[in-house]
Amino acid sequence: MTAEMSRSRLLVLGLILPLAACAGGNSRMQLYPLQGEIADSDPTLVIQATATNTGGTSGNLTFRLPERGKCSGTWSSLTPRTVSNKKGMSLTWKKTGGEVGREIATVAGVNNGEIYAVCADGTRVQGTFVVGSGTASGTGQASDTNGNVYKLLF
Repeated sequence: MTAEMSRSRLLVLGLILPLAACAGGNSRMQLYPLQGEIADSDPTLVIQATATNTGGTSGNLTFRLPERGKCSGTWSSLTPRTVSNKKGMSLTWKKTGGEVGREIATVAGVNNGEIYAVCADGTRVQGTFVVGSGTASGTGQASDTNGNVYKLLF
């Protein structure tokens, strides 16, 4: 391997690694208590959650419920994609010959998702949400095994 090739590879890695690190991303999710003991004790409470890998279709979720401790779990979203294969012949000056390839695109629309987490005291939180294609924002509802109901916004 020549020194020039080695420098080229280092330059490519130097450009790709920061982009890969940003691709995952973390986002905040808010849980607003609507019903149950938490809403009754403090109707203004906003529970902050952190969702990891929001550039993908699933990731980790962490938050704290009052008097229940830290809750850890997963979020997941179903993002439909279309796949098209290209085959053919091109007779232009730039592309002489055939063209073979594959294109993958996200379908515009609303995607469904779910959250599931278990808290330190054994409380389970489960919910559903909808999110727009290509965005990291959405809305939904969740409930826990203690009878609390939450509005999800992110």
